[in-house]
Amino acid sequence: MAEQFMEAKDLRKSFDGAVAVDGVSFDIAKQEIFGLLGPNGAGKTTTIRMLSTVLPPDAGDVTIGGHSVTQHPGDVRKLIGVCPQELALYPELSAIENLMFFGRMAGLNSGDAKARAAENLRLVGLEDRAKDAVSKFSGGMKRRVNLAIGLMSHPALLFLDEPTVGIDPQSRNHIFETVLRLRDEGMSVLYTTHYMEEADRLCNRLAIMDHGRIIASGSPGELKAQMGDPNTTSLEEVFLNLTGRSLRD
Repeated sequence: MAEQFMEAKDLRKSFDGAVAVDGVSFDIAKQEIFGLLGPNGAGKTTTIRMLSTVLPPDAGDVTIGGHSVTQHPGDVRKLIGVCPQELALYPELSAIENLMFFGRMAGLNSGDAKARAAENLRLVGLEDRAKDAVSKFSGGMKRRVNLAIGLMSHPALLFLDEPTVGIDPQSRNHIFETVLRLRDEGMSVLYTTHYMEEADRLCNRLAIMDHGRIIASGSPGELKAQMGDPNTTSLEEVFLNLTGRSLRD
């Protein structure tokens, strides 16, 4: 069995009496891509905010690399990187300036920040655009810069929240290849997406959330086998069967 790196136990969070996360538990192994799926309002973002020490849970706890997010959040932050769905970029700065800024925020000195920025830009295929202002970049290129920023702290666990929203197939495929390479090099990844084919392609295991709870978990093949032939059943069919077909706003 793969060595466990992150474990969430009975996480709970409410806002003004409304339950957002209701007893969520799951674990992520070292060198695993774990998918967290669910319709809008399912509780995914609140869960990720608790896992990444942004939001304290009302109950439950998370351990990452042996450190509790409630008791030792500073130690946890040294182990994680976050690539949010909303682009966190300064458009007037160049790509390498953006990365160096966030690297310094993560505690790197100037020399280390510059070296790691150059390394990460090579990783996401933007080394030849390092000195160009981000305002000139396409949506896909900005997403790749966003990913590179999330890697500036050299995390052991990377949170990727909808990293391929609204981008071209070439950039999407490059992000896929980058995430798989990071996994192969030893990183653990928590991946959220509304694109079921992405989860099927990338994730070793996944959990489906709805109404604040995990309603199914397992490998993509295992979840598809629960509905029928895993070779002909799609993960989207599984998702819709579990969460319903009504529209979510």
